[in-house]
Amino acid sequence: MNTQAIKAIYRFEMARTFRTLVQSILAPVLTTSLYFIVFGAAIGSSMQQIHGVSYGAFIVPGLIMLSVLTESIGNASFAIHMPKWSGTIFELLSAPVSTPEIVLGYVGAATSKSVLIGLIILATSMVFVPLQVLHPLPMVLMLIVTAFTFSLFGFMLGIWAGSWEKLTIVPTLVITPLTFLGGSFYSLDLLPPLWRMVTLFNPVVYLISAFRWCFTGQADVSLALSFGFIAGFLALCLALTSWMIRSGWRLRS
Repeated sequence: MNTQAIKAIYRFEMARTFRTLVQSILAPVLTTSLYFIVFGAAIGSSMQQIHGVSYGAFIVPGLIMLSVLTESIGNASFAIHMPKWSGTIFELLSAPVSTPEIVLGYVGAATSKSVLIGLIILATSMVFVPLQVLHPLPMVLMLIVTAFTFSLFGFMLGIWAGSWEKLTIVPTLVITPLTFLGGSFYSLDLLPPLWRMVTLFNPVVYLISAFRWCFTGQADVSLALSFGFIAGFLALCLALTSWMIRSGWRLRS
């Protein structure tokens, strides 16, 4: 394992984050704070408790997941699409760097950024609402695994995208709507039976439900299904990412 190559890619990507601190860190935290003000304070003050917690505390896991999914995909897709666009990707492909080393460098950096943002948002949420994390270790582990999985997905998106415009298609038109409709701001128990059944086809539901369990101890869907979905999607992303890099699909042309 060429640890120097992994460190070089990782440090380069993390340095880019701190060069654009406002865009990379402060912007998503500020956006989430606005959600707390609007939904937690304005709307939440007129709502009853959900699952035994205040509405403001109830939406915290969904808001963290919304930011983590969006940032993971955005950071990883930009990281690999930029060298494709500039032509420097050929230097990486011709260097003595293996597929796992490339993935660990780029995806590891994107994961670190997303986890950092998630933890900052968690700390920020405690300013607005009284918050308790019943299962802190599973919460941190799930945060890391989710960020890594969707960073892999974003990495694949960056390889697939043929233009900068295409990078925004999936996060804007797919991930964000699925997150909003995945129980971020409401419990599935509040839905009519038909809409609850339809909602269960949304894969993000299982992520938010399992992550909310870490906070409240209650989940809208089975934890086994949630963890099974995460494990299956992680394995699929690892397999596809490895194939893309080894075959040079859309990287060498």
